[in-house]
Amino acid sequence: MPDLAAAPLSVSSLVLRSRQLEIDAVRHLASRAALVDVVGQLIEGLQRERGASGVYLASKAQRFADLRGRIVQEVVALEAQLRGEFAQHVEPAQGATAKALSLMAWALLGLDALPALRSQIDKQAMTAHDSIAAFSHLIAGLVELVFHVADAAGLPSVSRQLVALVHLVQAQEEAGQERAMGALLFASGQGSDAHQQRVLHLIDAQERSLRAFAEFADVALRTRWEQQQLAPGMAQLERLRRTLCVVRPGAALDSNLSDAWFDVCTERITALWQLQVDLVQRLREDCAAHIVQAQQDLQDSKGLLRGLRDNPPQRTHAVDRFFDIAIAPTAVEQSAAGAQGAESASLLELLQAQSARMASMEAELEAARRTLNERKVIERAKGVLMARLGMNEEVAFRVLQKTSMDQNRRLLDVAEATLSLPDLAFAHPDRKGDKSS
Repeated sequence: MPDLAAAPLSVSSLVLRSRQLEIDAVRHLASRAALVDVVGQLIEGLQRERGASGVYLASKAQRFADLRGRIVQEVVALEAQLRGEFAQHVEPAQGATAKALSLMAWALLGLDALPALRSQIDKQAMTAHDSIAAFSHLIAGLVELVFHVADAAGLPSVSRQLVALVHLVQAQEEAGQERAMGALLFASGQGSDAHQQRVLHLIDAQERSLRAFAEFADVALRTRWEQQQLAPGMAQLERLRRTLCVVRPGAALDSNLSDAWFDVCTERITALWQLQVDLVQRLREDCAAHIVQAQQDLQDSKGLLRGLRDNPPQRTHAVDRFFDIAIAPTAVEQSAAGAQGAESASLLELLQAQSARMASMEAELEAARRTLNERKVIERAKGVLMARLGMNEEVAFRVLQKTSMDQNRRLLDVAEATLSLPDLAFAHPDRKGDKSS
């Protein structure tokens, strides 16, 4: 490796330095992909612990005691693994950012509180609902860390995979919450309007997340997920969902169905988890391939200079007309032909092809960034309504959704208006106000 810092300033040294920075950036991205892998494993473990703990409490310690104990042991090992992974990402040289470190600190705060939470569950000193809320709070911070990693990518192929991953993780978490809430309802033996509304909201939220996953995932993963929707377990899940959602509040539910519910939901979540594992593996392989290619280029100065020629700055499209042989002035055309001949024509073709490729890459990156930004804006708007009007999450989303339909505006536009107009008043969907006001 040449000493780039000591090399005289030249086209070659600048290109070499540019390529080295690109390698460093992809290495940081590969390192973050490893972090996402471990975070994803812990999320999956916490989701299982949340579900088992909810059933344990709702059944007054009659169900899932042994299962919960085994899951806790697995999650404790994953906690230690994540702490070790965090230790590898605290330095700026490893691509650490203030936001990432803040999210890591928040996650560690939640992990530090887990022993006390588990002790309360052991003693049945809290309700099933409160235990589900506590686990969900911790998982939400871990999901946000995954989101932050996705928001930092700069390679189109990697960005698309990360956007797909964010929404897949989100769908898995929503499916995990559905499993926990449904298990709570079945184990308690009676319907509850608030819990049933939460289940309905989670079913709808999963569909939104999975639509975004399908938009950005590659064809093979998308096809696999579509095929999994035809599995016999999905039909059983839909029957149990109907049983949960149509029972009247306070009416009896068959508590013996809690095991069947937990199993069929777990089957669905496992399918989502396997997709997540494969997606992370493809992400890491893509990063490795980019590093190998960049390192090969770094060893070939001629190739690097050729790369400079083949990858012009984005604004070169502004002079495309000047270099377009079909419309260029005759004098320029003759000069180019006399000086460079066929070589100039070949270079022009390269420039035009590269310009089109760069435009396509930028469009892909923009689509990925737009999808991530829309999610951030809508989540922030929900938080504003929850804080301002005392709504829960599903009610806040229904308010945004209803306003979007009533005003024939995009959901994103309504969310942005909610954030930009502090005094904007929304009618609570569960309150009957004076229509004339």
